[in-house]
Amino acid sequence: MIKTSVADCGYKELTEKAKEAMENAYCPYSGYRVGAAVMTSDGDIYTGCNIENGSYGASNCAERTAVFKAVSEGKRKITAVAICTDEGGETPFPCGICRQVLSEFCAPDAKVIICDGKNNCYSSELAELLPYSFQFNKI
Repeated sequence: MIKTSVADCGYKELTEKAKEAMENAYCPYSGYRVGAAVMTSDGDIYTGCNIENGSYGASNCAERTAVFKAVSEGKRKITAVAICTDEGGETPFPCGICRQVLSEFCAPDAKVIICDGKNNCYSSELAELLPYSFQFNKI
């Protein structure tokens, strides 16, 4: 994982879209706003934010919201992901469920950019975040 600045992450537009999506976060329980943006193989960008629910299990992370929006529009190949928060605490690394969902629609070398509230970005490939991901071999 490479640490860099927002300006040097190489995916400025994608990162900015993730930051914009964060503004729509619905997080009355955690107060932790997260935005995500995914880029499809044809260059389209889809965004999402975290959406909490009082039953917690019905909540949805920003990454999955963005992926599901892309898939619902017929996109099946995601080449890059940006995840951002403006909170000064924890860096918004994707949870295990989000990593598995990303592996369904991203190649192992898909770029993942993660930005925290301190203007730091971390750049990685999906395979580094989820080694040995489960892949169902379709016949």
